[in-house]
Amino acid sequence: MVQNTKSKKTIKFLSRCDLLEGSKASIPICLGYIPLGIACGILCQKAGLSALQIGTLSLFVYAGSGQFITASLLIASASMSAIIFTTFILNLRHMLMSSTLSPYFTKSSHRFLMLFSHEITDETFAINLLKFKEKSWTPNRAMSLNIISHITWILSTILGGVTGSIFNFNDIIINFVLISMFICLLCLQFKGAIYVLCALISGIIAVSLSLIMNNTLYIIIASLLAATACYFIEKFINERKSLHNGVK
Repeated sequence: MVQNTKSKKTIKFLSRCDLLEGSKASIPICLGYIPLGIACGILCQKAGLSALQIGTLSLFVYAGSGQFITASLLIASASMSAIIFTTFILNLRHMLMSSTLSPYFTKSSHRFLMLFSHEITDETFAINLLKFKEKSWTPNRAMSLNIISHITWILSTILGGVTGSIFNFNDIIINFVLISMFICLLCLQFKGAIYVLCALISGIIAVSLSLIMNNTLYIIIASLLAATACYFIEKFINERKSLHNGVK
């Protein structure tokens, strides 16, 4: 009997060294997640969610901006379909982040990739991409960073939910935190003139539609219209540049 040399690939899952390196790299993320998670938990509590429901939401959704929007839409009595679709559109960028990191995970199992893809956020993506470029980073270390950051977020949101049920916080403060976070997320996307234009078009359309629509679907409509318009604008500009360079 000839033994098959192509045995199944196994990955030693999160050694002590992996956890140590992941913990070190996750410190700046966790420091940011704690106050933001508490604010998110308080807002979710205001929306009527219990501490258990908040923790479950953080476990399975794990999207800071998405959870803030979910809480805001619940407060605004939005439909469940609108909440799900809005969160889906908002988190489509995770597909791009996953595809960017995929070259570093060619030897990882499907189970590993499924868990890792669930743990990706804007912050963990940025740190992991930077670390992978340093050559000493491994998928297991990246996974440990993600898991530690996720646990910090879950505990922070639960703490916020418990705190919100004990103390009465001013809604204006919580809304200010939410608006500030979205402004920061928006500014991080300004990597060129086309992004600024997209934000302006989306804002103008959203404000205009909010005057004639009684639900929050105008956010989705504005986002899709602005993204589509800027896609064709950017395509037109690139074609003109190519034509101009070809003439030269």
